[in-house]
Amino acid sequence: MSAPLTDRDGIAALRACPELAAVAGSLRREAIEIGVAAGETVFRVGAQPRRMYWVAAGEVRLLRRSRSGGEIILQRAVSGFLAEASLESPRYHCDALAALDSRLLGFPIEPFRAALRGDEDFRNFWMTRLAREVRVLRAQCERLSLRTAADRIEHYIEAEGRDGRLELRRTKKAWAAELGLTHEALYRALAGLARAGRISLVHNDGALVLTPKGARGGPRSH
Repeated sequence: MSAPLTDRDGIAALRACPELAAVAGSLRREAIEIGVAAGETVFRVGAQPRRMYWVAAGEVRLLRRSRSGGEIILQRAVSGFLAEASLESPRYHCDALAALDSRLLGFPIEPFRAALRGDEDFRNFWMTRLAREVRVLRAQCERLSLRTAADRIEHYIEAEGRDGRLELRRTKKAWAAELGLTHEALYRALAGLARAGRISLVHNDGALVLTPKGARGGPRSH
């Protein structure tokens, strides 16, 4: 993991993250900013949590390995907290790996807990973030319960897209892992959906834009 950057108190970095306006002043003074290169490990399964991380830029993923050695993506942290459950756990239960060059803010665990106990605004902010993460995980569980690759793809577009379309800016292999599919199964399903006229696939400015054609029942998670 990269060494903390020169802005060790993290104040400037916090100012650059308006989402963190509710962070208690005492906790702000203990934050550090950390740079992580793509492919670098933030923490490993079994390690003791010492900081709560906020992904300020880039993307960090929580991963487990299947029995066959494949990656199972449990969380994609983008502009949000990473591994929130570690706040009450003596050990990490998965690995955290930077998918892109990333910038993180690290808050020491004990001061973080103290701030939650003593600052109502910060506690409400934390609860709102947890509720949002629960909704994301509920949609993910619903998606993984679908039997076909095509249904998972369409569910993802409807749940994660905006304005009726999804802009995919990561590799299809990484997306396949999040969908619980092999990348071969994803390629076949995308081709089949396009041939059937159920989605359109357009490459635009480095992104794959997927747009569904025709109304289908969307995810019901709330």
